[in-house]
Amino acid sequence: MKINISSFRVEPGTKVQLSKRRTRVNPCYESSDDYRKLLATQVEELSNLQQLHYASDRYSLLLVFQAMDAAGKDGAIRHVMSGINPQGCQVFSFKHPSAIDLDHDFLWRTNQCLPERGRIGIFNRSYYEEVLIVRVHPEILLAQKLPVGELDVHTIWDQRYKSIVDMEAHLHRNGTRIIKFFLHMSKEEQRQRFLSRIDNPKKNWKFSEGDLTERSFWNQYMLAYESCLSATSTQNAPWYVVPADDKENARLIIADIILQHYRELDLQYPHSGEIRQQELEGFRAQLLAEAHFSNR
Repeated sequence: MKINISSFRVEPGTKVQLSKRRTRVNPCYESSDDYRKLLATQVEELSNLQQLHYASDRYSLLLVFQAMDAAGKDGAIRHVMSGINPQGCQVFSFKHPSAIDLDHDFLWRTNQCLPERGRIGIFNRSYYEEVLIVRVHPEILLAQKLPVGELDVHTIWDQRYKSIVDMEAHLHRNGTRIIKFFLHMSKEEQRQRFLSRIDNPKKNWKFSEGDLTERSFWNQYMLAYESCLSATSTQNAPWYVVPADDKENARLIIADIILQHYRELDLQYPHSGEIRQQELEGFRAQLLAEAHFSNR
C-alpha cells in the first residue's frame, strides 16, 4: 500500500482553509479484513523500525495529535502503535495545567516530556492547546500570570506561533523529528459519535456536558486551527490534515505517514569496530570454554 502523503501535508506558507479539505476520502482498504491485514503489515514494519531506532540511539521521534473531541486520537494511537515496544515509547496527554505549570512559560510542561534519543514520544494534545483552546477561550490567559504588557490578544498568538516554530526548529537541529497530525472530522460526524457514546452504556464514560459546551464553539475552533496550521507547519515539523470521518482509513494514513518519515532517517545498528570485534571474540571464547568444562 502506498499513500500519497503530500495530499494531506500542509506546505509551509500555505493558508489553510479547512472547509476545502475533505473529512472523508476514498478508503485505502477494500474490506474489514483487508483493513486489518494492511494495518498489521504497517504495525510490523513500525515495530522493526522502532527497534532499529532504539538501537541506533541517534534520533528521537515526536508525534503530536490534535483534534476536536471524538475525532479518534486515542484509537489511532492505540491501533497504530500497538506493536511498539513500551520501553521505546511514551504517551503523554495534556489537560488543564497545574499550578506549577502556570508558574512557568507555556512550553515548559510539555518540554519536560520530550522523548529521549532512540525513543518515540506521543503527545495526545500538546503545547498547541495554548493557541487553540486558549485562543477560543482567551479568559484562560488571565490565569497564566503573564505580565500585563504581554496580554494583548491581538499580538500574543503570533508571538506564540513564533515561540513554537523556534522551539521545533531547535529540537530538529538536535535530532528530534516532529510529525504533527490534525484529525479532521466533520461536525456531523462528531454529532453521530457523541450520540453513540450516549446510547452505548460502555461508552457513557467518554461523554460529558463539557463536550457539548465545546461543540458550541465549533466555528471558533476551526478558525483557530486554520490559523495555527498555517503559521506552524514547516519543512522540518510538518502538519498533516488527516480525514478522520473514517477511523480505520485515518489509522492507515497516519501509520503510512510515520513509516515514510521513518524510512527517510539513516537508521543503522551501532557499528562494531575492530577493537570491539576482538573483545567479542574473547567473550565468545570464554562462553565456549565454559560449555566445554560443564560437559566434562
